[in-house]
Amino acid sequence: MLSSKLEVLVDLGSKPDEQLLEKTLSVLKLKDGIQEAVFKDGAIVVETSLPSAVVLDVVTKTSGKRAVLQGFGETQSAVAMVSSQSCCKANVMGVIRFQQTPEGPLVADGSIDGLSPSSVHGLHVHDAGDLSQGCESIGGHYNPYNSPHGGPDDPKSSRHAGDLGNIVADENGRATFRILDNVLKVWDIVGRSVAVSAKVDDLGRGGSPTSRVDGDSGTSIACGIIARSAGIFQNPKRICACDGVVVWDERDRPLAGKGRRKDTGDAGERDSCCKKETEKKPCCKF
Repeated sequence: MLSSKLEVLVDLGSKPDEQLLEKTLSVLKLKDGIQEAVFKDGAIVVETSLPSAVVLDVVTKTSGKRAVLQGFGETQSAVAMVSSQSCCKANVMGVIRFQQTPEGPLVADGSIDGLSPSSVHGLHVHDAGDLSQGCESIGGHYNPYNSPHGGPDDPKSSRHAGDLGNIVADENGRATFRILDNVLKVWDIVGRSVAVSAKVDDLGRGGSPTSRVDGDSGTSIACGIIARSAGIFQNPKRICACDGVVVWDERDRPLAGKGRRKDTGDAGERDSCCKKETEKKPCCKF
């Protein structure tokens, strides 16, 4: 199966424990679906056909340390932070990454939390990157070829380019997936949006009047704008300057506003942090 390279940062400190690092690499190399795992320039580089969430879970459980995905793929990549956008009293959120591989297929790699246990949901790229009205303003499925709705294995004349099929939640309400698609191109979707639908997508094969429109998959319960992102070793960031949030913590917090910092995110903490910075005692550490 087609593999991707992942750059995984692990919170090993300034002097990594060599035995712990070697143990982590060994466990990774023994797992089916992982072709290679090496420590390079302060990060673990993994070549794998597994979803990135699975790799991060292995690293976290083996090392006992926090781990984040810093780079995805060696070619053009994009990412979407998906959330329920205050819709439907849901609390669905996750991350979907896209990579255009040199071999041709696009990889859509993601994990979505907050879904109903053991449920199935459609996944689609939509026309617009407009969240002014939440998921109601993202338009229809991305459909540059004016085709009817279909499934990801259909030719482009029989599917929307944005039709990525279905994702399946486990018993805890988490959907982890890695989709290969031969129609969608990453450079065509940056600035658009990706959404998770309320129901299963019938892939255009059902008897409903909306089957050939949206697979009778219902409204979008979570969505996010697709933005350019870094490939491996293209993002040197380790901190967000002066708000005290290191890369290890950032994955579990909003990009801005309430909840960004550990307290209420008030200006006082920022001022305190900046003051320490000027005193050459930085509170924002690597």
